[in-house]
Amino acid sequence: MFQVQGHCATRFAAVRDAFEGNFRERGELGAAVAVTVGGETVVDLWGGWADAAGTRAWERDTLVNVWSTSKGPTALCAHILADRGLLDLDAPVAAYWPEFAAAGKESVLVRHLLSHRAGLAGLREPHSLEQLFDWELTTKRLAATEPWWEPGTVSGYHALTYGFLVGEVVRRVSGLLPGAFLRREVTGPLGIDFGIGLPEKDAGRAAELVHPPTVEPGEQAAIFSQLAPVALAALTNPVAGAREANTAEWRAAELPAANGHGTARAVAALYGIFAGRGSYGAHRVLSPEAAERVREGQGVCRDLVLGAGLAGETEIGLGLWLSGSRHSYGPNPRAVGHDGFGGSCGLADPEAGVSLGYVMNRMGPHIADDPRKTALVDALYSALRGRVRTG
Repeated sequence: MFQVQGHCATRFAAVRDAFEGNFRERGELGAAVAVTVGGETVVDLWGGWADAAGTRAWERDTLVNVWSTSKGPTALCAHILADRGLLDLDAPVAAYWPEFAAAGKESVLVRHLLSHRAGLAGLREPHSLEQLFDWELTTKRLAATEPWWEPGTVSGYHALTYGFLVGEVVRRVSGLLPGAFLRREVTGPLGIDFGIGLPEKDAGRAAELVHPPTVEPGEQAAIFSQLAPVALAALTNPVAGAREANTAEWRAAELPAANGHGTARAVAALYGIFAGRGSYGAHRVLSPEAAERVREGQGVCRDLVLGAGLAGETEIGLGLWLSGSRHSYGPNPRAVGHDGFGGSCGLADPEAGVSLGYVMNRMGPHIADDPRKTALVDALYSALRGRVRTG
């Protein structure tokens, strides 16, 4: 049995219904969802179990690894620097990171990193998980490698490399790794319970991630055989899943594309900065112009890494995905967001002034558009259209 706790404004009862439905109908184990409208938290719900055995209840302050939902806060770091005139998104990456110019990358722009168009979706040489935890080694290899395609022409999801690429530019400009920069500039001053990695002191609050449904070895081999080399490099070099993410080593590492830890409330707050056109409550984090730049589309295309899984063309802005014709983040095609491997999601809709954060520990098999997330997003927009539950 599960018990949902927290609060939900009457107008958004449909979101609570969908959240409870995820437990009854869609295999949820432990999760939380939060929604802000105009900067006010109107939904803040949590429930279920923080461990696979069902011995530890999910609490108000339970933290969980949100995988690629971390990419939104990482992009935010770069946009803060750009907003201050310290980083030019149209400048070559090599202007800030000279070693990056190797192997024909001298013309790769900072905007190409933010929009997954740099051609560096994965390393060509084998790269172990232990090596991934080594910031200096990983960024050195990325600087030395050649692109998989002509940079700027098409997107190819930079699943793990995104955090090192954008993050190293943040470090070269600010002197801080993204985790420290985010803490100093955003989450610390604003009291947002989110970080890149997880301090040992917070380990007791962390939910245990649970593997997605297993795939038989033969089926897995068949799936991998259909992937292009660049997709294999992006998604399997190295392989990382729930087992790896539950380790102390993963939590201690700086992986800005994949190991952000936070509550749903924190995710809604961070994406709420984009929804609030740069403002969080009374605090201005970005200028309105800088916040708008985040969703500046870089061209519709079939993503070279996720193309088969997303069934259609998509468009990435400068750090976030546009809802587009697939309506991944609601009916507004200009809404933006980012999903995390297994189900989590951050959403920002500036026109509606709405943000949503959804986090969970039972991972589904989806890289994007998990049915649990979709149910919550659909319920949110149903409520925004005025369909209030009665009786």
